[in-house]
Amino acid sequence: MIKIIMNGCNGKMGQVISRLVSEDDKCEIAAGFDINGEMKNNYPVFTDPFGYTGAADVVIDFSHPDSLEGILDYCKSRKLPIIVCTTGLSNVQKNIMEAAAGEIPVFFSANMSLGINLLISLAKQAARLLGDSFDIEIEERHHNQKIDAPSGTALAIADGISEEMPGGAEYVYDRHTSRRKRKKTEIGIHAIRGGTIVGDHTVIFAGNDEVIELKHSAASKEVFAAGAIKAAKFMAGKEPGMYNMNHLISSFAE
Repeated sequence: MIKIIMNGCNGKMGQVISRLVSEDDKCEIAAGFDINGEMKNNYPVFTDPFGYTGAADVVIDFSHPDSLEGILDYCKSRKLPIIVCTTGLSNVQKNIMEAAAGEIPVFFSANMSLGINLLISLAKQAARLLGDSFDIEIEERHHNQKIDAPSGTALAIADGISEEMPGGAEYVYDRHTSRRKRKKTEIGIHAIRGGTIVGDHTVIFAGNDEVIELKHSAASKEVFAAGAIKAAKFMAGKEPGMYNMNHLISSFAE
């Protein structure tokens, strides 16, 4: 039985993960961490991570960027693997996370959905095959409570595509500030916020007389929770280093 610590346990994603884990006979949540110490599930909740010294195999972090360093320190002190699902991390925070991977196993993905990571793979393949004969735009839609824009997922898609473009790509977020024709090296990224949209991402490849679209729509937060739980099972017992969805997906074929 894999014992999970849930950081951000009282948040929306923490509660979804808690429910799914309660229905899984291969893992359980041993404890939760949250700035709100309310106990909403049948496991103890701590406002200070260092207050929990019980059994644990892995930590899932679905909290806030401000808590990253603290939870990394806790994991390093106990040599625990961590699944970082929190979005909106700065470049400095990503560097701190990568440095921690020298001491502990760190799994990071801008989106925990297996479907989104398949979309990124397909988008990279399309960019490789289509070359500079197609213009590339990314549109993402999320609920009106989402703070960061563009989404971390949209940027992850753009980063994947950029890797396939000679010399990389220039990300353009706001076209109204510059009156000029579009460059072939651009990737336009557009953010829409409204209602209760869980998360939609569309990659548009626009060529001469034809358009190709790759799209992923999340109907509920469960797709992200399920991915986080799969990652927790995968990471238990791993050696220190950086891991991502590609490692997880590749393990399915083993």
